Amino acid sequence: MNHSYKGKILISTPDISGDIFSRSVVLVIEHNESGAFGLILNKKNSQMSTKFNDFFDFKIEVYDGGPVENDKVFFIVKGERVTDIYTNITDEFYLTEDIERIISAVLNNELDIHNIKIFSGYSGWSPNQLDTEVQRKMWTVVDVYNLDYTLPNDQTLWKSIMQNLGGEFLLWANSPEDISLN
Repeated sequence: MNHSYKGKILISTPDISGDIFSRSVVLVIEHNESGAFGLILNKKNSQMSTKFNDFFDFKIEVYDGGPVENDKVFFIVKGERVTDIYTNITDEFYLTEDIERIISAVLNNELDIHNIKIFSGYSGWSPNQLDTEVQRKMWTVVDVYNLDYTLPNDQTLWKSIMQNLGGEFLLWANSPEDISLN
């Protein structure tokens, strides 16, 4: 491995599989010789959202981080570190699994719920798997500047990034959800 996609965004190429990665925007948190780890930023999980909302007085959106270990919960947090258990994403954002500390910080008004994005599961790749998928054009790797990872996002994020890439990506951005209809 001569490079790392850590900190970059993966934009899925539309396909007919219709799986969780179809029209996904994935933030790569870690990528090294051992493999890669990332979170899907634009796929809401209504079932997990309902479970979280049963416990709180305010609405919480939970996102599908990926198909691996859906029983695990991850948080991308914007701002000051409220836990000692975290991985830096940028100077402004970090990742943590410290559910007790994050919930406590929200309930004690130490952390604004709008500065958190919650994920169920994650996206993982074995050694060299992500590199192979990028070479096979299953993903487009994008350097992202000024993207707020905690904003509520849906399929408009995928389309917006595709449109900003221009050229052939404009065709993908405007293609129907089921590309076999083209």
